[in-house]
Amino acid sequence: MAGADHHHRASELLQLVHDVVGVDKSGAAGVFRKECTDLVRRIALLTHLFEEIRDFKGREFLNASTSSGSSEPWVSDLVTALLAAKRLLVNSSCAAPVLAEEARKKISFHFQCATWKLEKALGGVPYDQFKISEEVEEQVALVRSQLRRAIERYGSLVTRKMSFHGLPQSLVESGKWVHVVEDNSTSKMTDSLPKSFSADDLVHKLQRMSNFRVAESPSLCLKNGTHVDGDEDMNKKPDATVIPADFICPISLELMRDPVIVATGQTYERSYIQRWIDCGNTTCPKTQQKLQNLTLTPNYVLRSLVAQWCIDNNIEQPTGLTNGKLKKSDGSFRDISGDIATIRALVSKLASRSIEKRRAAASEIRSLSKRSTDNRILIAEAGAIPVLVNLLTVDDGLTQENAVTSILNLSIYENNKGLIMLAGAVPSIVQVLRSGSMEARENAAATIFSLSLADENKIIIGASGAIQALVELLQNGSTRGKKDAATALFNLCIYQGNKGRAIRAGIITALLKMLTDSSNCMVDEALTIMSVLANHQEAKVTIVKAGTIPVLIDLLRTGLPRNKENASAILLALCKRETENLACLSRLGAVIPLTELTKSGTERAKRKASSLLEHLRKLQHV
Repeated sequence: MAGADHHHRASELLQLVHDVVGVDKSGAAGVFRKECTDLVRRIALLTHLFEEIRDFKGREFLNASTSSGSSEPWVSDLVTALLAAKRLLVNSSCAAPVLAEEARKKISFHFQCATWKLEKALGGVPYDQFKISEEVEEQVALVRSQLRRAIERYGSLVTRKMSFHGLPQSLVESGKWVHVVEDNSTSKMTDSLPKSFSADDLVHKLQRMSNFRVAESPSLCLKNGTHVDGDEDMNKKPDATVIPADFICPISLELMRDPVIVATGQTYERSYIQRWIDCGNTTCPKTQQKLQNLTLTPNYVLRSLVAQWCIDNNIEQPTGLTNGKLKKSDGSFRDISGDIATIRALVSKLASRSIEKRRAAASEIRSLSKRSTDNRILIAEAGAIPVLVNLLTVDDGLTQENAVTSILNLSIYENNKGLIMLAGAVPSIVQVLRSGSMEARENAAATIFSLSLADENKIIIGASGAIQALVELLQNGSTRGKKDAATALFNLCIYQGNKGRAIRAGIITALLKMLTDSSNCMVDEALTIMSVLANHQEAKVTIVKAGTIPVLIDLLRTGLPRNKENASAILLALCKRETENLACLSRLGAVIPLTELTKSGTERAKRKASSLLEHLRKLQHV
């Protein structure tokens, strides 16, 4: 009966995944739309894992205890985690668009808990037992990596020491809110937490540790009116910092960096209220009153108070921006209020109805964003990114070119990558990659590379159609365009799920052409990409069918040291457990150049060549 249970429990997990996806299709409400979408997208990626477990024909899904009706712990953990996620999504989708402060905090905490439970449950799956494919296992590893990053964003159970950049994470349950200041021993504490925990568990555990301070928010208390009890000595310590409620954005629940006032008089963080408006909302999130206009007025008084509070509490702003002054490396300040005014004026011109004004503003933004990190920060904080994304689809080619290049320049600053993805830029960048001018296509490819440096973006970009467009640029672009496309494709293909997309887009044909090009200008790039693809089964078949093995053997004889190293690595990947390919190597006389490589090649080349020669010797004795 264990086999029947095997199929039943795997099917149950699959059904839960489908249920979660179904909840998301009903629509998530309010400020938790992004959190809901992110959680559903990550859970949906687990479908292939549960399908492979369901279809496994070897060892049983459950151990001997199954006969008594109890499943393995990891199965129960996964079911519990998925059910928790489903309940959370249902509650979030049914909630009012604008929630009371306490309700928002509670839901934020539950997102943290659900994400943590799912990541831990995935860590308990016996992947080797079910012979999970390398592609699926890598996909799960990527999902777990995304979940861990999400946990850090929600607070990671123990938040970073409070700074302007990593603020403020809260742990909320039953009206309790604690801020935790960490040191190097935080990992020991989080590793020992049980799989099911509450804020109380965490508070009590933290209070037993002398090097943690648990601070209570004065504005929050339990339903019976009593506050969270803590060690009085701890609460007296100066670094048990509590952020004043007026400094926290009602949408993000984080300290405001760029507070702006809407028509109802409420203040919000600029990027979050701008996102709210960009989604088509015309009401004030906090009061639900209709906004008479969509003007965002900077709240200079509050910004000044926040800046002074940061200084008083030794909380440094990552931009070094204080009251219109930028902190330099020597600790002095430079007045940039004029720069800020100029940049905001340019951003407003980006949305002008005049083609000439838009074009001129985009050109100036492009120039400014190229000059310095400070400018990249100020331009993003002025709200330029969503407007630039809109300009990617205009008919004016010069404006489009300047816009995509500006986005490329802005993406160099790490924090801006998330804002660009949040603005939904990828589909428009892909459109430029397909149909823009050659310079625009080159810079679109470079932008794809820059954004794909974040692991979670590799999936989104891979599913957007970017790979097909990059392969076309690799085949038909300018020399610089080909190099930009090659760099982006290499980075995207690090993620296993994108390798099949690249193969189906015809990348092997393009790479082989580069390997046999008499100019030899892109042999390095072609070999590097092929070495990443060669461990993918579909890629192996395609590489061999394209007649690549003779070309690689020739490179073993005549290529540069790095070319020989990559060629030997690709050949080894192609010949593992493939006797026909090994026999082909033997027939084409690969033994001599491989033997030479074991003597004069790089250390990696020597290892690969020695391994290939060992495989060839074994083949002769068969």
